[in-house]
Amino acid sequence: MRKHIKVLDFGSQYAHLITKRLRLSGYYAEIASPASAVNSFEHTCGIILSGGPASVYEKEVPEFNEAIFGLDIPILGLCYGHQLMCKHYGGTVEKAETGEFGIASLLERKESPSPLFENIAFPSRVWMSHQDEVSVLPPGFECSAYTANCTYAAVQDLKRKRFGLQFHTEVKDTLQGIEILENFARFCGMEKNRNTDVLLNEIIEDIRREAKNRSVLLFLSGGVDSTVAFALLNKALGTERVKGLHIDNGFMRKNESASIAERYRSFGFTNFIVEDASERFLKAVYRETDPQKKRHAVGETFIKVRDEVAAKYGLDSDHWLLAQGTLYPDIIESGGTKNAHVIKTHHNRVEGIQELIEKGLIIEPLKDLYKDEVRIIGKRLGLPDELIMRHPFPGPGLSINVLGSTGKLDNPSEYKEALSETVAALGELKKRLTSASPSAAIASPASQAVADAFTGDLAEAVGCIERIGVLPVKSVGVQGDFRTYRFPAVLYTANQDDYADKKASLQKAEKLFAVHGAERLWGGFEHISSGLTNSCKNINRTIWALYEKKDCRLIEGYCDKGRLDHIREADAVMLDELRKSSWYAKIFQHLTINLPYAAEDGHCSIVLRPVVSEDVMTARFAHLEPGVLFAALERITDFDFIDAVYYDITNKPPATFGWE
Repeated sequence: MRKHIKVLDFGSQYAHLITKRLRLSGYYAEIASPASAVNSFEHTCGIILSGGPASVYEKEVPEFNEAIFGLDIPILGLCYGHQLMCKHYGGTVEKAETGEFGIASLLERKESPSPLFENIAFPSRVWMSHQDEVSVLPPGFECSAYTANCTYAAVQDLKRKRFGLQFHTEVKDTLQGIEILENFARFCGMEKNRNTDVLLNEIIEDIRREAKNRSVLLFLSGGVDSTVAFALLNKALGTERVKGLHIDNGFMRKNESASIAERYRSFGFTNFIVEDASERFLKAVYRETDPQKKRHAVGETFIKVRDEVAAKYGLDSDHWLLAQGTLYPDIIESGGTKNAHVIKTHHNRVEGIQELIEKGLIIEPLKDLYKDEVRIIGKRLGLPDELIMRHPFPGPGLSINVLGSTGKLDNPSEYKEALSETVAALGELKKRLTSASPSAAIASPASQAVADAFTGDLAEAVGCIERIGVLPVKSVGVQGDFRTYRFPAVLYTANQDDYADKKASLQKAEKLFAVHGAERLWGGFEHISSGLTNSCKNINRTIWALYEKKDCRLIEGYCDKGRLDHIREADAVMLDELRKSSWYAKIFQHLTINLPYAAEDGHCSIVLRPVVSEDVMTARFAHLEPGVLFAALERITDFDFIDAVYYDITNKPPATFGWE
């Protein structure tokens, strides 16, 4: 067995991302249970304890073999793992006064240099997602770095070869996270022993081993994941043993199913079927407002349609397996690892699918991979950018972007509380910014230069806000590895009369960019959004109102053909403007969201949600070029069924990509 680093998975949304980062850097790593026996670490050079949704001081915590701490092997704890380590060695962990979700600035304690920070430039941007913190260090440990709201962001005991980091090195938004992980690998004495060709060969061999002499029917959405899975299956088994099934579920983008078939044929794929089942799917989600139930309904309907198609074409289960382009993020967000919490149930992880998996009737060639790895594999297989660089488009399609409502709030007092705390949070921020010491707004920054830049962006953005509100709809989020279902805060940068006039509203927003500069305005909004979601317990998103008619209210609305047609039109415009510019390639994915919030029945509000990401697990909202944004807005606001347009200025975490 080759030498490796073991990552103990405590249920973090990012646990497998640690493994992926190390593998892409050339160091072989594998996932293991925190309860693993000590004799299973024979060829292990180092151990990483992942984050997780639990609190170390709770009764119900993931099972962990504490004898692992007795091994003479370097151990790095991240987030929950950092807290677990400090608690084990005699430190104190408790709920933080201020949780951190998103970007933070890491500062080095030069008197305690760390081998993990070799060639790391400070201050360094890191990604936080925690509500608990280490408040007292254990004996023998020293602090090597801190942030404005986290005194012990990095700790170490060099004698025992123990390291703890409160932030997530594995996500790309920790700018030098890969370098820190590589430093740990070198500290462990690891040599590079992993490459993409080895990975590709392993996947091909796994497909052949699992399929044996059977053929495979693949759910083919037309997205990157199913396309690469299709190419892998064809390469491993041959086209005569593989058939792709594209189901038009009625939730596709404008003209999407026809263009998918055309793209596949142009590349030479002919072994696929297109089945129109739109009426079945629309009926399955009829009048459903719960996002989890909607996802379950879509997933179960996929299985029913698949069975009907299999019967229609004589594809019996004795000779045909089902395949999916499932990625690892789908599994962990669905609570598919032992210690993970459900964030949202993906259509490829509903009960019917799980039963087939348990029976060994499903092949998932990409289940251990992330999006960027899938694209690397696709390129290695010779697939063109037209197929593998498309924006992701999940199986449930636009159904999860059309929010449903009965027209009444389930808990009006909760909404009032959200509004009250949001207004108070913005007022407190303004108060700090106008105090004698503006840097107090960011709680003792690392350097005055950082403080000045941060506070300047924040102050300019706050100065643009006329008022703040809360929309009476909820969306799914993820904070500290937990699923949240909360309201979005709304920033208004014009008065109500200007918002009612489309031309005046857009001109006011354009002027803000002209006066303050795009990056400074976006940066300030990002800081405001992070501050609101960190301090308001009923808020998990922040959006910027770009246009809003008077008297908008929560209305009754469901995922039906009419609202799907509305979102298709707005979505097509936004994608068209992104493609005209270079921004389609710059962003990871754009989502258009349809909200049941309007001035008239039958109308809607639209949220624009372009995000920048590498691997789905974390993301930043796109700081879109104003010219591209306003070209799209001019066209979108011309649709008479759209009464408001917002821009989602929330990162992941605390928000997920979509709203359901």
